[in-house]
Amino acid sequence: MYVVIRSYSGDGAAEVFDLIEQKQDEAEEVIAQVPGFVGYVAFRTEDGGTAATICRDKAGAEESSRVAARWVLENVSQTPEVPKVMQGETISAFVGEWSTD
Repeated sequence: MYVVIRSYSGDGAAEVFDLIEQKQDEAEEVIAQVPGFVGYVAFRTEDGGTAATICRDKAGAEESSRVAARWVLENVSQTPEVPKVMQGETISAFVGEWSTD
């Protein structure tokens, strides 16, 4: 599996995460259609927020970044700064049950 992490900060970052929260179903549907999709999480940070996508391979992870960038640009009113992107092959992964409720 492969993970890509996109960290947004600076101008427009808060709006990105406001939109992810407001349009949660839409954002999740868009990212879940990426080939090899396994999981996704987004959370706020002091200076913006971070989103991480897990895919079965590097190609899926890279596609998730393209899809996420396109969704952000189509939905925010202020173009945010380019996110810091980190990615790599997983060496360990564990996800228990959780709920967003």
